[in-house]
Amino acid sequence: MAGDVQAVVFDLDGVLVDSEQLWDAVRRGLAEDACRPWPAGATRAMQGMSTAEWAAYLTDAVGVPGKPEEVAATVIDRLAARYHEWLPLLPGALDVVLRLGSRWPLGLASSSPRRLIDTVLESAGLTHRFHVTVSTEEVAAGKPSPAVYQTVARRLGVHPSQAVAIEDSSNGLRSAAAAGLAVLAVPNRAFPPAADSLALADIVVDSLDEITVQLVASMGRGS
Repeated sequence: MAGDVQAVVFDLDGVLVDSEQLWDAVRRGLAEDACRPWPAGATRAMQGMSTAEWAAYLTDAVGVPGKPEEVAATVIDRLAARYHEWLPLLPGALDVVLRLGSRWPLGLASSSPRRLIDTVLESAGLTHRFHVTVSTEEVAAGKPSPAVYQTVARRLGVHPSQAVAIEDSSNGLRSAAAAGLAVLAVPNRAFPPAADSLALADIVVDSLDEITVQLVASMGRGS
């Protein structure tokens, strides 16, 4: 069922909003409050996890006290407060959504919880630009599982091979590739993806400004 591009699916954190460092700061803050050391690899391990998964990681692996759902609520509250103070949209984020949305239906496949997805899109004035938005907390497993991308493609009414994913992180790239989408990578500068995950991308660019309608259209996989 491969063919021309029929839809584009964006990741949120690290692609449209420069939030990976905010997530890291808030989570580290909880560990510091509890006098718990931050384990090596914890930051990367949680990138792409669903809300339930990273909350359990914070309580089990990091040792943050409290029930996972309580820890999750605290992190989300703190992120929402920061977003209300200042929304860290990445350069070119608004333009690329408008540019690609003028040609294709758009989906969003995000590891952020529903509350933060809605907060970001509303604050940026982008809510109605996306036909479908799905949080990994709404599917069986977080990235690198393909579940979130499979769900977005199904709800958009396209075969995964007819969609292009725009991703920045190791687990996001793995998720989109495993779901069968063509993958356009915009590597996160603060947390660069692993070489093996970047190798899964069909195209790699340095900035959102490089993502043109022509470039995305060229990613169709033929008949």
